[in-house]
Amino acid sequence: MGPGMRRGFLLSPAAPDGLSGNRRQTVRTRGGLISVEPRVNDQIRAREVRLVGPEGEQVGIVPLERALQLAADVDLDLVEVAPMARPPVCKLMDFGKFKYESALKAREARRNQQQTVIKEMKLRPKIDPHDYETKKGHVVRFLKAGDKVKVTIMFRGREQSRPELGYRLLRRLEEEISELGYVEAAPKQDGRNMIMVLAPHRAVKATAVAAGAKGDRGEAEASAEPAATAGE
Repeated sequence: MGPGMRRGFLLSPAAPDGLSGNRRQTVRTRGGLISVEPRVNDQIRAREVRLVGPEGEQVGIVPLERALQLAADVDLDLVEVAPMARPPVCKLMDFGKFKYESALKAREARRNQQQTVIKEMKLRPKIDPHDYETKKGHVVRFLKAGDKVKVTIMFRGREQSRPELGYRLLRRLEEEISELGYVEAAPKQDGRNMIMVLAPHRAVKATAVAAGAKGDRGEAEASAEPAATAGE
């Protein structure tokens, strides 16, 4: 099996790359298509490369053919990690495993960004009991998912002269969800509205993050499986 067909080498269809018939993932910009993945194995164009071993050890500058042979000898891929260097820096690694771990890190970063989003639930001070239970159920679901919740009491007309109605409703909600969350921002009047912010307890949030990580691992394994088996 040649070095261009080892584990993890098959990539998603995209634009052809230079001297080889292999294809690399690309994105379209105003300047045209650009690659979003490093060159691997036979895609590398340089005549010689600065080679880094699988544990980060510096091998030195070697001809490309020699670097490809070393990769084949240890059943790894030759990946161009610094294409702008002269000569370009290449590292011996399992490219399929590298893509899998990169996918996990990207999903983790997206999840951390999403955690800053605050859900919102709006109630009326004289809300119907059934509607209250429904909206409380949404708040519970948000907290279990690890999200913060901004609860807004909307006053209309003469209701504005009875802020205690909204305050009591918010305190009732606080007590009923106390096992899942706590009040991060106490009830505060804001024009015609009264606002309170709830946040999940640390243990609840940790459970939500763990559940999300487990789902991400399953997705990453599913997406990485074709690459892992294609070169076998």
